[in-house]
Amino acid sequence: MVYLRRVELPDDPGGGWPNSIPSLRGGGGMDFDAPVTLLCGENGSGKSTLMESLAVKLAAPAVGRIDAGRDTTLDALRPYAKAMRTAFVRKPRTTLFLRSEDFFNFLQAMQAEREDMRRELARVDEEYKDRSSFARGQARMAFAGVIGDMESRYGRDLLDHASHGESFLRLFNERLVPGGLYLLDEPEAPLSPLRQLSLLAMIRDMVAKDCQFIIATHSPILLAYPGAALYSFDTAPVARTQYADLESIRLLRDFMQSPERFLRHL
Repeated sequence: MVYLRRVELPDDPGGGWPNSIPSLRGGGGMDFDAPVTLLCGENGSGKSTLMESLAVKLAAPAVGRIDAGRDTTLDALRPYAKAMRTAFVRKPRTTLFLRSEDFFNFLQAMQAEREDMRRELARVDEEYKDRSSFARGQARMAFAGVIGDMESRYGRDLLDHASHGESFLRLFNERLVPGGLYLLDEPEAPLSPLRQLSLLAMIRDMVAKDCQFIIATHSPILLAYPGAALYSFDTAPVARTQYADLESIRLLRDFMQSPERFLRHL
């Protein structure tokens, strides 16, 4: 399913950042004609900036932060986002913006909140130690309920410093619902290659449930998603490309075939 059909980029060559990024200036646009669209390019090429601008444009809820529409760290992008034009086939059931750094912020906040609840439980136990078990249970109820809800939704492993990859996949899976539009910025950051394959499987399953994904990534695994539309931000303006034509894929293939040829120059 495709919800967001096209994005038209602003044509303001005299403007400042982010108009100064070559891939984002000079107008042009991007067609989203597949359920999964992948944005690739070198660091600083503009793909994450485009994702953040799109999240601002759509006022997308975010994991670990306030909604992109109200996030003050994205204020510099608001004029650019306002000038973008979007075309939808239909409205998605939900929209979500996820950056890898937001996941770490969210995880830390969740762990801190649970520790606060545990301290409150210890305080209640001390304060009510000479009272009835019923009174103590009533006083504990609210704090224990918060902890129970957090652990039932996200699992004890996420809150007990399990591997970031497992925690990320659990959180991501918790937020997925059919009929959604998902903007993911470098979701591979906390994931091993094996976990990246698990993420691909999740995406495939949700595409079958009428979801659309737009993903900025460096991962050769995610970039290989079957049938995805690929856009390179290493060109000006941004342009459609093929997996085999990506410079990063050619470089990785050459390195894997002969790593010593690259490493001897270090």
